[in-house]
Amino acid sequence: MLSTSLVALDSTIVATAVPSIVADLGGFAEFPWLFSVYLLAQAVSVPIYGKLADIVGRKPVMLFGIGLFLLGSILCAAAWGMVPLIIFRALQGLGAGAVQPMSVTIAGDIYTLAERAKAQGYLASVWAISAVVGPTLGGVFSEWLTWRWLFIVNIPLCLLAAWMLAGRFQEKVHRVHHRIDYLGSVTLTVGATLLILGLLEGGQAWAWNSVPSIAVLGGGVLLLAVFLIAQRWAAEPVLPLWVFSRRVLVASAVIGVLVGAVLLGLTTYVPTFAQTVLGTGPLVAGFALAALTIGWPISATLSGRLYLRLGFRTTALIGATLAIAGALLTVRLTAASAVWQVGACCFLIGLGMGLIASPSLIAAQSSVGWAERGVVTGTNMFARSLGSAVGVAFFGALANVSLGATANAADNPAGVAAATHDVFVAIAVLAAGLFAAAWLLPAGRPTAQAASADPSADRAGTAPAGDHTARSVAD
Repeated sequence: MLSTSLVALDSTIVATAVPSIVADLGGFAEFPWLFSVYLLAQAVSVPIYGKLADIVGRKPVMLFGIGLFLLGSILCAAAWGMVPLIIFRALQGLGAGAVQPMSVTIAGDIYTLAERAKAQGYLASVWAISAVVGPTLGGVFSEWLTWRWLFIVNIPLCLLAAWMLAGRFQEKVHRVHHRIDYLGSVTLTVGATLLILGLLEGGQAWAWNSVPSIAVLGGGVLLLAVFLIAQRWAAEPVLPLWVFSRRVLVASAVIGVLVGAVLLGLTTYVPTFAQTVLGTGPLVAGFALAALTIGWPISATLSGRLYLRLGFRTTALIGATLAIAGALLTVRLTAASAVWQVGACCFLIGLGMGLIASPSLIAAQSSVGWAERGVVTGTNMFARSLGSAVGVAFFGALANVSLGATANAADNPAGVAAATHDVFVAIAVLAAGLFAAAWLLPAGRPTAQAASADPSADRAGTAPAGDHTARSVAD
């Protein structure tokens, strides 16, 4: 939870201080890269860290990620210009790419199937707290101290998380000789970087049909094609293709993509709707959105009881139904709606997300052994990041079409109302996609043996291809 707080707090604390950063360093045109480069570095590094965790263990990868995040935070606090700050944010993103999936992977390692939902709920609660604390701290630091405290505050948190992890978490890794997949690592990293970069900046930094857009997206697709070919012949592929041949893993990845897209759509357009259409202040709009991350950990914590009684599929279908209901209610929001109604919609969607995201991830983790769990978790996190990038591009293009057809100005309430309505309709469609993907999850209840199995018995070298827990859940 301490390690997760680094990523969660950093994702919410910076946005409120952008005016102060720009006033001090300049570079108004470049400040969106503070977020894009962080997301990009985090997304493309996740699969690499997932494979490394299966080779050397979770602990060294997590400590390395915390160290990178600490170094990036120190350098960000000392940044002398917008360009250096953007570069140092990329370093933070590389650290976050290790911290977030390792937290989830470690929880999958040390808790039984019956306990994992509660552990995932605790991790999700960190995001709920950060959704409220982050913007508040960002405002306090930028107004009363200096924006550099946004990054200075990470220093004690990094040190405390590393100290706790070093002293409290013990793991035994069966050391064997491994052959590193250099070609796969390079083509995956560069190809994913170009693809996500093209999705993030398309329609903003350059037109979709421009030469830069075609070159970036085309280069990314080409390198990813080379990556897939290389994985067929690699002795130890960085992202084994069997991940895409198992139904439960494919379902978990698809759900991850859709969850990432829905989250980005809500976090981007709910505050805009609340402020521009309803006329609320930034703080009230932030609290309306925070209802999403409050409902999520509540249902994620309770999901363990449900999937032990009803099964992964039924639990996820219940969650998808709640998400669809919340999304349909957002479609009905108008300029006459109250801000509490916006918060209620977000809370309902959050409840649904907790009941589908956590069980789908736990089902995927439980279908493999220790030696494959890092790759599976990393793939799920990468899918969510990819969904976020695709969602940014898709919702942005959709909103621009609506704004162009109405007022062609983002500061016009009528234009923003029409644009956000279209985005909310698209979110409802994606929520329906979550319902369809949930049908691919395993049916039936996990066996009692699987639910209470000791995770400590599942270690590299003893169950490299999946343990009895994995098989009972998969069947």
